[in-house]
Amino acid sequence: MECKNCDHPLLEIDHYCRVCGAKVIRKRLTLKNLWVEFSEKFFNIENTLLKTYVALFTKPGEVIDGYNKGVRKKYLGVFNYFALAVTLSGIQLFILRKFFPESLDISVFTAQNVPEGTFNVDWVYDYYSLIVLVNLPIYALMAYLVFYTLKRYNFTEHLVSMTYIITQYSITSAFIITPLCMLGNNFYIIGSLFNLLLLGYTAYCYKKTLKLSWEGILLRTLLFLGIAIGFLILQSLIQLLVMWKSGSLQEMIDAEKTKRGLSYMASSFMNWTS
Repeated sequence: MECKNCDHPLLEIDHYCRVCGAKVIRKRLTLKNLWVEFSEKFFNIENTLLKTYVALFTKPGEVIDGYNKGVRKKYLGVFNYFALAVTLSGIQLFILRKFFPESLDISVFTAQNVPEGTFNVDWVYDYYSLIVLVNLPIYALMAYLVFYTLKRYNFTEHLVSMTYIITQYSITSAFIITPLCMLGNNFYIIGSLFNLLLLGYTAYCYKKTLKLSWEGILLRTLLFLGIAIGFLILQSLIQLLVMWKSGSLQEMIDAEKTKRGLSYMASSFMNWTS
């Protein structure tokens, strides 16, 4: 008998492959043993997924710093954990778009004179996974700049740290925000409030991971906010440039002129009739 994963010869008494560590499966696949395998992985208190989720709240430094120093078996790897978060977020967006589209109304954050379609966010939903993946290096760069003087982590290690943090936030918020949206709340309003929790959780994780004092993490959190504001200003400038190139900016200007013209005409008519 050979291992079905690496073809290494196996003994009849072997339960795991001595080379690749894969479990030896002797029974034919049925619904019963498939369910047993699933429950062992996801509902067992000792499984790495549950351990990772709990530990990222109770002892995040052990998970994050451990991975950066080479620990791989004790907790779920950062890439697998991130893939799980992306999957849950995709399911969340599918449910809200399909059954609760009113919860995704972004008009509460847009001006009344903005032309319809200028803030079309359907493309954000369609490419959500890619957008998150692109943003992770930006978050890592911000963290690298904030903690640069400590010389503890390089950029890649900050990327791992921020990926764990963002993933933990995404998984938790998916299970909280989705039911709240089902009850009639706005996705963007709740998400904005949760972003404050993300900031606090990020500070907590870095405090535990880098063993900083409360004063130290508070100062670096303020520095992080300053850098974040700088990135937002840069992002806004890029967005204005894109809108100018696409003609959307001119549409907004024309819409504002039309609105003021109509208001002036209405005011003049009321004054004339009075």
